Amino acid sequence: MAKTLSPVCKLCRREGEKLFLKGERCFTPKCSFEKRSFAPGQHGRTAGRGGGRGKGTGRVSDFARQLRAKQKARRIYGVLERQFRRYYDTAITRRGLTGLNLLQILESRLDNVVFRLGFASSRSQARLLVTHGHFTVNGRRTDVPSMLLGEGDVIAVREGSGKLTYFKDLAVYTEKRSAPIWLSRDIKSMAGSVARMPERIEIDGSLDEQLIVEYYSRR
Repeated sequence: MAKTLSPVCKLCRREGEKLFLKGERCFTPKCSFEKRSFAPGQHGRTAGRGGGRGKGTGRVSDFARQLRAKQKARRIYGVLERQFRRYYDTAITRRGLTGLNLLQILESRLDNVVFRLGFASSRSQARLLVTHGHFTVNGRRTDVPSMLLGEGDVIAVREGSGKLTYFKDLAVYTEKRSAPIWLSRDIKSMAGSVARMPERIEIDGSLDEQLIVEYYSRR
């Protein structure tokens, strides 16, 4: 399974904001972004955030804005470029707004749903748990984090995994986090299901899907 090997804190610094890629650590003073919020690299302190021409001038081209919107979405969901482009191509073929279709596809990934249900503190941890086979979908064990779920699909902690210390202590952590209304959750049985696809207002408001559509439309 392909994955990003770069230090994730540098990804936040490159986007100029916290992407909360390390779960609980991002809410503590240990978060690297609190100490170094400037972009990484030799000219990080002086270069403009948008990656446009003219260091420190604040001038950002339309292409740079579109690129940053696409990169931000990729990094939040932990998706590599080739797979992200496939999701975009799929979004085009679906009825409705392409941008919203794309975000719904990203939200319906198994690793994201596990994270949204509160069974992991970050999407990267959720990917690891899924890869190790700790979850079932509709009663069948799966180890594919990129699996796309649909309405009615049921996600649950595998029976054998429930005996592990991590999952025994998980209920205390999960109760502190609320699940989005498009998902249903049963903390006692460590299971959840997809009630419906999320509406735009229920997805990260900092993402600009229109810029992503413009980025791929010009290529």
